[in-house]
Amino acid sequence: MSVNIALHLLAALIWVGGMFFAYVALRPAAAGTLEPPLRLQLWVHVFKLFFIWVWLSIITLLATGYWMLFKYFGGFANAGLHIHIMNGAGLIMVLIYLHVFFAPYRRLRHAVITQDYAEGGRQLAQIRKLIALNLSIGLIVVVIASGGRYV
Repeated sequence: MSVNIALHLLAALIWVGGMFFAYVALRPAAAGTLEPPLRLQLWVHVFKLFFIWVWLSIITLLATGYWMLFKYFGGFANAGLHIHIMNGAGLIMVLIYLHVFFAPYRRLRHAVITQDYAEGGRQLAQIRKLIALNLSIGLIVVVIASGGRYV
């Protein structure tokens, strides 16, 4: 159980922490120092590297989360409300990520390749909004997951 919890927490930390860093530190720094073509190229490269870790985090979170749910709690019927909220919010986060990865990120990459920087800017703006949403959900999940069983 302790290995599963550790892996689960590390995966959540990588995903949510990565979004936090990108949103509150990298985004303002890039916007303040780089011209749009370089900024868009930077984001394509950042996302390419970060999204590998997000995929690994999602796989780890789902595998360890459901293993603990069914092995430790005996399924949904025996799990507390905080587990249900964590599960539902986590699945919403995965769906948002899948949309980001397969729609605006894909269009952003294409816009950078074709040097359509106006379109790239629109796609980056959409990604930014969705990451803000996912980050907000992720931070709420961290609070619920860490303190929920004590309520």
